[in-house]
This record gives sequence, structure tokens and C-alpha cells, in this order.
Amino acid sequence: MTLVTPTLDTDRLRLRPFTEADGDALFALMTDAEVLRYWDSPPWKDRGSVERFMAGNVRAAEEGTGARVAVEFRSDGAFLGWCTFNSWDPDFRSACLGFCFTRDSWGQGYATEAARALLQWAYSTLDLNRVQAECDTRNPASARVLEKLGFRLEGTLREDCIVDGVVSDSWVYGLLRRDWQMHGASAA
Repeated sequence: MTLVTPTLDTDRLRLRPFTEADGDALFALMTDAEVLRYWDSPPWKDRGSVERFMAGNVRAAEEGTGARVAVEFRSDGAFLGWCTFNSWDPDFRSACLGFCFTRDSWGQGYATEAARALLQWAYSTLDLNRVQAECDTRNPASARVLEKLGFRLEGTLREDCIVDGVVSDSWVYGLLRRDWQMHGASAA
């Protein structure tokens, strides 16, 4: 089953499928060590990572397991980052959410706005019951984004990541359909 990557508009943002034209901005984002400070992998080192990322987007859509969208300003099309709905399992009615944004865009509500739009699409399009998200315990800004969306902290994965020799823990968050209907969807 193919999962068509959506194009979604919010007040300030457009979420859309990636194109080849996004390659340079994507590479700049994913090579920024500060952006990836709390990521589960090191910054990209070669341009081949762009092609692998783009191929992964196409594969996820074709296999029906996810949708990763580029996020840009509606006003001028400037690239801000990306948001992903992945690991879609129709039997368990569950999936995962993730996001990555440029440093210049931090603290302005763009991640919350984009993730809310993608969640609204997912909950209205699929028979989705649960979305899970994880963030490094040293990254309270990402945790706040999840909490604004109605996610609940469910636990800690101890020492689950080792990136460049640095061991870190992750918080696990969950968002059930009923939580979304009571909290997240009403804030949209």
C-alpha cells in the first residue's frame, strides 16, 4: 500500500514532499553539528547522504510505512527543516514522529506547527491509534514541542544511544488518538 506524501499548509508554513532542489539546504542542515547535537547519529559527512535520505523518502512512501516532508515558509519558500511520520504499522495502528529544524528557526514554534499539521493529517487519514516520539534527555526544547502537542512522557530508555563515543538516554513519549482528540487537535 502506497502512502502518498501530503502537501499541507499552516498559517506560516508549507509541508511538502522533498524535491532534488532541497539537496543543498538539507545537506547544510544535516551537517550542522549544533543541530545534530542530540541526534541519534553524527552529522553527515558526504553528499551521498542526501541521495540516501531522498531514496528513503521514496521507499517509505512506496512501502506505505511513512511520509517525510520538507518544511518551508509559505511566504518565500525558504527551507526550515523536515518532519517525519514513519514506522507506520497498520496492524498495531501505530507510528513514530520526528523532526529536525535549522538553528535560525528554533524557539519560534515552527516545529510544533509543522508536527501538529502532520499529526492532523495522519490521524485524519489513517486508522491511527498511537504515535511515539523519542528525544534525548538533554534536549528539553524537543520535549516541550512534544508536550505542547499532547504527548505524554512514558519512560526513559537508559543509555540507548552512543554517538561518537557519547552515551545518552532518551525519553519516550506517546500520543494516543483520544489524547490527540482532547488536546492536540483542539490546539490546531
